[in-house]
Amino acid sequence: MDAILFEFKEGLLIALRAIKANKIRAALTMLGIFIGVTAVVLMSTAIKGIDNSFQKGISALGSDVLYISKWAWFSNEEWWKMRNRPNITMEDYYEFKELAKLPLAVAPVANSVQTIKYGDRRVENIFLTGSNADYVKTTNFTFEQGRFYSDVESNSSRNVAVIGSEIYKKLFPRGDALDKTIKIGGVNYKVVGVLAKQGSTVLGPFNPDNQVFIPIGTIFKNFVSRHFNSITINVRARSPEMVQETKDEAESVMRKIRGLAYNEPDNFSINQQEALQEQYNSVVGVIQIAGLFITGLSLFVGAIGIMNIMFVSVKERTKEIGLRKAIGAKRRTILAQFLLESTVICLMGGLIGLIAAILLSLMLNQFFPTSIQWSVVLIAILISLLTGIISGLAPAYTAAKMDPVEALRYE
Repeated sequence: MDAILFEFKEGLLIALRAIKANKIRAALTMLGIFIGVTAVVLMSTAIKGIDNSFQKGISALGSDVLYISKWAWFSNEEWWKMRNRPNITMEDYYEFKELAKLPLAVAPVANSVQTIKYGDRRVENIFLTGSNADYVKTTNFTFEQGRFYSDVESNSSRNVAVIGSEIYKKLFPRGDALDKTIKIGGVNYKVVGVLAKQGSTVLGPFNPDNQVFIPIGTIFKNFVSRHFNSITINVRARSPEMVQETKDEAESVMRKIRGLAYNEPDNFSINQQEALQEQYNSVVGVIQIAGLFITGLSLFVGAIGIMNIMFVSVKERTKEIGLRKAIGAKRRTILAQFLLESTVICLMGGLIGLIAAILLSLMLNQFFPTSIQWSVVLIAILISLLTGIISGLAPAYTAAKMDPVEALRYE
């Protein structure tokens, strides 16, 4: 055991001296491993961060919520057919609420895009959501300040607003937003609530952090026509287990409201987050495959480079190998020496790539969410180690099987 440890230590020292003697060559050799490890770690941290943000955002909206709309979120049906469907109106909502017995909460939703101002600060192209007081029951919103607007405020179409956390940061960087007056499309609104951060950057305009919520009567009064715009009806099931049952009832009720015969197709869509999740998973899957391909290609090129450099190193040190074998060095000692050299080069490249990926992840986190996983760190180190062993195996074996007499004669 002591002999093996001594050989390992001696081989490691020789490997480090060889790397030090050829710094430029070693650095160029590490480049492929550096790029591969940086790519795999950066891709993993970005995907994990986006996934965490997406799951957090989708849970804020409520995974047990159905969205009855004129449009299907993801469908193979031609868009013009959906465009020709009748709008979903407030009258449809009132009938639906009266007839549906299973939902925990039902809320109408109308949307507009507006500019929000407070003093000399402004944020443009903000998704404005109009609904009633029951809307908050169809979400999992939490509040940093204040509350959601009440039934009285909703029914009387008062100019009150609840703002998302990102809107709050941009308009009120220094203090409390409650009871302040903001302008939405030039109309004054009193802020009654500020949402805690809960959205997801990948949800785009559906991110609650970048939305403003006002009573639906107010949005009809000031921004959109209730007669020419289709609303969405949000329907929350009483439990996740009752989602399908609630969906079946919702379909039956809507068909009754629309007066559809049994052989007529639905002229509405019932969307749910499962479809959004599936679409998200398919997109992430493609990104992961592309990332793995790029990583694999970088590691393959790096491994080939290391193998070539190690063959050159074996040729350059043929006399040294012959001399060591002549004075009693075993095949395993020579094999271990060159394997250690290629492994150390790969580990150094991998560790530098790992540090670079972590620093880049921290920088990217300022723009979109990232999440560093320690399991990925460990995998990156193992990949570097395996690449070093595999790429160094053939050169090391070539060195180990050299005949000492022939090696000493080599010019």
